[in-house]
Amino acid sequence: MDESNIPIDINIGKLQDWLISRRHVSKDWQKNVIAVREKINNAIQDMPAHQDIAALLSGSYINYFHCLKIIEILKETEADTKNLFGRYGSQRMKDWQDVVRNYEKENLYLAEAAQMLVRNISYEIPGLKRQIAKEEQAQADFEKKHADYLKNEASSKSEFLALCKQLGIQGEKIKRELVAKLQELPEIYDQIGKSLKPLQPGIELYNAFTKYILGEDSPEALPILQYVIIHGNTTVYEWSYGEPPLSLEPDPIHIELDDDEEQASGDQIDFGDNNDIDFSSIDASGAGIDFGDGDGAAEIDWGNIDIASADENSLLADIEAVSLEGAGIVIEEQGMTGGVARGKDALTLLDNPSTRNQFIDQLVELESFLKMRVYETTSAAESHTLSLLQQLPAESEPALRGMLGAVQRAAAALAAPDLAHLHNVKHSPRYVDVLTAQLKQKLVLCEKLSKLAARAAEQRTAANVRAAELRPVLSKIIERTKQLQAQIESDISKKYKGRPVNIIGGVKFL
Repeated sequence: MDESNIPIDINIGKLQDWLISRRHVSKDWQKNVIAVREKINNAIQDMPAHQDIAALLSGSYINYFHCLKIIEILKETEADTKNLFGRYGSQRMKDWQDVVRNYEKENLYLAEAAQMLVRNISYEIPGLKRQIAKEEQAQADFEKKHADYLKNEASSKSEFLALCKQLGIQGEKIKRELVAKLQELPEIYDQIGKSLKPLQPGIELYNAFTKYILGEDSPEALPILQYVIIHGNTTVYEWSYGEPPLSLEPDPIHIELDDDEEQASGDQIDFGDNNDIDFSSIDASGAGIDFGDGDGAAEIDWGNIDIASADENSLLADIEAVSLEGAGIVIEEQGMTGGVARGKDALTLLDNPSTRNQFIDQLVELESFLKMRVYETTSAAESHTLSLLQQLPAESEPALRGMLGAVQRAAAALAAPDLAHLHNVKHSPRYVDVLTAQLKQKLVLCEKLSKLAARAAEQRTAANVRAAELRPVLSKIIERTKQLQAQIESDISKKYKGRPVNIIGGVKFL
């Protein structure tokens, strides 16, 4: 086999040691290369304007092979300085020729080129690849964050809109819209009261049950529920005293509107009856009476009547009864059917929290009874046994289920989320603040998530830009490293009579 065809394989990690061991370069070559680098830096300061030279000097560490190309270019740009003996009078040419001569002493250029090749392959190129991969990963992470932020923003916005829809408001001026919705409460309660007629058969069955269990002297079951079915959703005053009031004076509702909302005329909102009667305008002959706040006091303010001139016995004769029960006062006098309903007594049965809770409890009580009756009827039919309550009115299972369905529909209507919210808003100003804060918090969260999504999009774009800027740099350094490797292999091959040289682990294996 011809020795000239035997390749020389050199591992990239052992390249410099191989050159030193083969005595191609000296051990202290790094000390000598410093002077050459200084000469290169000085020569670069005075360079002609040439496109190829600019390309050589940009983005790369100048080595021996670059210097050779610069001299070739200077042969064109400095051709007019050439004398008869073929030498150039240009200082530029002299400087670069001096650099090349110093490089070629003891093969200094070969040691430096080998070092540059190892550094590019071991550090520069892998470092750029890692940086690009890092930017690509950051781009993917920011893309995921951007999508998550937008998803959470949409979810929060959807929750806000769902709650606004549940409350029946637009969500622009939350407190004002909630206050406006309170005007609908009386009509809603009236509709619920009118829809309770189908409960009557179930209540009659339950009354028969209680009388069967407790005896005929047992009190009437479900009193409020029966009253609302018969008389409708009247005031607590009428429920308590059996007669409608002359006027209503409910407690005003105090809801402080936000500064950014249009202020109403005063912070107090009175949902009472507008047909209030001012007893102070009645003259003495009409026996006008002002009973004050009705807090159980026994004193009576007779308004404009001059007590000193009035006949006490005559006045007392006009008053048939004065009944003080708790905070409510019932005034019965000749020619009148009732008194003034104040505070809680001015509210309707379904609006007053106390009677409302009793009403709901009685609905639950009736529902439980009907469920048990349905179960007993079904069990008796399946087992062919007689019920212990044989004296109760016989009702078929479909009829019982119809009664149960009517009760459940009434309970669902009264426990509807929008109605529950409005009830709490009316009777708890603190609840209004909490509900408003909850809605506004969702809007604040939406705004925050929107900003975070925009920021993530900006960071994603920045990472993409950085990666895009690094890719040409990586391509350029890989291309120049390939050239440098080929130049080193060719130069070493010349020293061994043209034998092929392969640097193993070089750019080809990246």
